Amino acid sequence: MTNYVIAQDLAGEVCCKPTFFQIKNRVNYLVQEYLNLEYLSDRIKDLPLQFINPQPRPWQTIDWQSINQSQIIDLDLEVFLAIIKGSLDTEAPIRDYTQASRQYLEPIHPQMAQFVGGKVAEDNTMIELGLWEKEERQHTPALSKIYQQLTGEKVIIQGRTPKSYQPSDNPTLDLYRHGLHRIATEYGAVCLYLWLITRTTGTIQQILAELLQDEINHLTKFWGFGMWLYPDSLRKKLNSTSSNSNSDHSIIRLIATFRRMMELLQWESWKINHKIELIYTFIWVMQQMMRWSRTLTPEYLATLFSSTSLCGNDTMAS
Repeated sequence: MTNYVIAQDLAGEVCCKPTFFQIKNRVNYLVQEYLNLEYLSDRIKDLPLQFINPQPRPWQTIDWQSINQSQIIDLDLEVFLAIIKGSLDTEAPIRDYTQASRQYLEPIHPQMAQFVGGKVAEDNTMIELGLWEKEERQHTPALSKIYQQLTGEKVIIQGRTPKSYQPSDNPTLDLYRHGLHRIATEYGAVCLYLWLITRTTGTIQQILAELLQDEINHLTKFWGFGMWLYPDSLRKKLNSTSSNSNSDHSIIRLIATFRRMMELLQWESWKINHKIELIYTFIWVMQQMMRWSRTLTPEYLATLFSSTSLCGNDTMAS
């Protein structure tokens, strides 16, 4: 079957048997659409308002019954389902994620902690959900519906057990290490969903685009917060604060986060061209995030975060 253009969708031109360069063009199209500098800046600019009056981003109306296998573009159904299943296993324990993040954030920035994890009573019962959780908890049922429509079966979610809150006597360093994993997870989700959009069309693509927009929204907010609180380089911070000789400890743990992600997605079963496409997506998205990052001045970030900070953005205490 030839790779002729058959339609236009959210990622540009649709081809039945796309080449790497056609998928590359679709990746570039999506990055320009959803990760252009103006769009990214708008995602972080609304934080002060979200601290005061948090409002979840509304989704477009979705025709769930229209999901079908023909909307997957030249990607084996078994591989696609494995990716959806792996994403579900990662997305499902959202409450564990939000509460661990809330606990790490509370000593440093209470409003950011509430944005992520909401309000909790003394007995740990939930009083009010955080905005991040409200948005992220839509992902598991959405992915489950894709799986069920394609297979006719309800998916069995394994659900990994996220690492719980483990404080030390240095809450700023604790948050730094935890925040690395939070950003890595959000970044990985952005890249995965963006690539899946290039390999789908129709209703499946529409659903993935909703997930992508949520993940971009959260990635920009965590990224900007990290830049404000930890303006120095990763290695400098680690060298100045680590009490042991392993200054690359956080880098190693960051790489481990990505390895676990790829294991969940059954990376070893992917075709080589699909692996190359996702790697390209990781690189191109990171380049765009770095371009955007250079536009975030300390003065601007201070207008978003400093007025509600307890600790400010000083260097981490040893």
